[in-house]
Amino acid sequence: MKKVIFIFLLIIVSTGLNAQSWQSKITDGLWQKQTENDIQFVVYLKEQANIIPAKLIKNKNEKSAFVYNTLYNTSTKTQTNLIQILDNEQVLYQSFSIINAIWVKGDFDLIQKLAEQSEVQCIFYNSPIKGTDPVDINRNVIVNSRDSSVWGIKKINADDVWALGFKGQGIVVGGQDTGYGWQVPGIKEKYRGWNGSTANHNYSWHDAIHDWHPLHIDSINPCGLDVAYPCDDNGHGTHTIGTMIASDSIVNFGVAPSAQWIGCRNMERGWGSPQSYIECFEWFLAPTDLNNQNPDPTKSPHVINNSWSCPEIEGCDSSNFFLMEQAVENLRMAGVVVVVSAGNSGSNCHTIQTPSAMFEGSFSVGALHWNDTIANFSSRGSVMVDSSNRLKPNVTAPGVATTSYMTIGDGSGSWNYAEASGTSMAGPHVAGLIALMISADSTLAGDVNRIEDIIEKTAVQRTTDQNCGGVSGITIPNNTYGYGVIDALEAINQSIATSRIENINTGGQATVYPNPTSNSIWIKLDNFRNDTFLNLYSVDGKCVKQIKWTLPWDSLKQVDLQNLPIGIYFYKIHDNNSSFQGKIVKQ
Repeated sequence: MKKVIFIFLLIIVSTGLNAQSWQSKITDGLWQKQTENDIQFVVYLKEQANIIPAKLIKNKNEKSAFVYNTLYNTSTKTQTNLIQILDNEQVLYQSFSIINAIWVKGDFDLIQKLAEQSEVQCIFYNSPIKGTDPVDINRNVIVNSRDSSVWGIKKINADDVWALGFKGQGIVVGGQDTGYGWQVPGIKEKYRGWNGSTANHNYSWHDAIHDWHPLHIDSINPCGLDVAYPCDDNGHGTHTIGTMIASDSIVNFGVAPSAQWIGCRNMERGWGSPQSYIECFEWFLAPTDLNNQNPDPTKSPHVINNSWSCPEIEGCDSSNFFLMEQAVENLRMAGVVVVVSAGNSGSNCHTIQTPSAMFEGSFSVGALHWNDTIANFSSRGSVMVDSSNRLKPNVTAPGVATTSYMTIGDGSGSWNYAEASGTSMAGPHVAGLIALMISADSTLAGDVNRIEDIIEKTAVQRTTDQNCGGVSGITIPNNTYGYGVIDALEAINQSIATSRIENINTGGQATVYPNPTSNSIWIKLDNFRNDTFLNLYSVDGKCVKQIKWTLPWDSLKQVDLQNLPIGIYFYKIHDNNSSFQGKIVKQ
């Protein structure tokens, strides 16, 4: 689905505010807190960065750097006066650049003083956010070697993609959640901060939890605060990252088992706030060292998974929705796909109604039952809470009885296998699929629109008798399944077939001749140092030939094409470290 460029609601928010009084800048949620002394709030500035030129940048690293630098320069230029006021008041505050805003903890007199400043657009209450908990967890799962791959892997054909040699090599997935038990063996070896013998958590881990959440009645957190290494105080995050990348000698349940992961903790035992999730979004835009210094946008992930929500019943002020939406859109403009679980409020229509699943820029995922129907808990569209009638979810993925790791305590080494159900389990399947796609076609990196389009177009269509938002359940897409159930094999085939760059070299070299050809081609290989694959695709994305060359092999290979019809074909030659792809013509 082609995404509409998001307008950051600046026009809407600023309409009629040229002669704006300071009172009109304060949202209703804050007026109700004016007798309190320690109020948490977000100050949103009028001037927001123009990052639309990022659409013209193809290289992901260059795209990420442009977006980060533009956002950072805008916030630095415009926040000076406000920061001076906050320093003089000696209050706690945190400056953000992914949206031009400042989180502050202070009294209502300070709110008034800030609202009186001309550069301030609005001031919002920093209300709590609750994670999207699984609807069912079974921690007593017995796994043995006969299990091989879990049902979700087989359902989306991820194992068929592995057989082609694509397992997420060279791709980084991210997640913001309750944290991650990085010492779990099948997860530890995939952590970007682990080199096989020592750990370096700089640029691979960030903890956005700096205080106990007020909705907890105690301060007993198994991880503590501002933790300098990955830790999971709930177990939820570990389960989700396992579905994205994990594998061990017993069972395969990570969709992209050769990808690496990085993480940010945005919830304290399942509770978060706009401050904590915006902080994680900002960190993913340009990961920092453990001192939150020296941001580097080239270290941003290719995709992040989000399994949390912000329902109004739990205190989230709907007036601050657009802050979350802007953070999502800016990260997306930087070339990072934002995958979001649809929520577990089904089965009625219009139950996708919370950030971030409700946003146009979020790639929202419903949950498929193992019986091949939509899970009864999976939230449906259309989105009506903002009167958009927006169609959601985008796609559906396995989300019932999903096996992964679950930590015990702080996850420092104690864990077991667990089955969990929820859209929190479905979203990670899509994040893993995106890692597979980019490992198969490196031109997809940073091209969020194309990635999402391919996943939607290759999904296995599903219809229903449920009609929501004026959309018939028998049309595609619909507000129950979206475009359908993800199909990893078809997505990879389509991405390679439609690759826009003919020759991509990431280390290995290949010479393919003659081209055009009639009966066969010769391939000269250089600098491929492992077992090497040749995959040949028709223009409609079907894999028509696969060859595996096992070491030791001669550098010159002949490939017979006599049984293939005349036409254009795409090829990819790759090992675990290098790839080379291009196009040939048979005449």
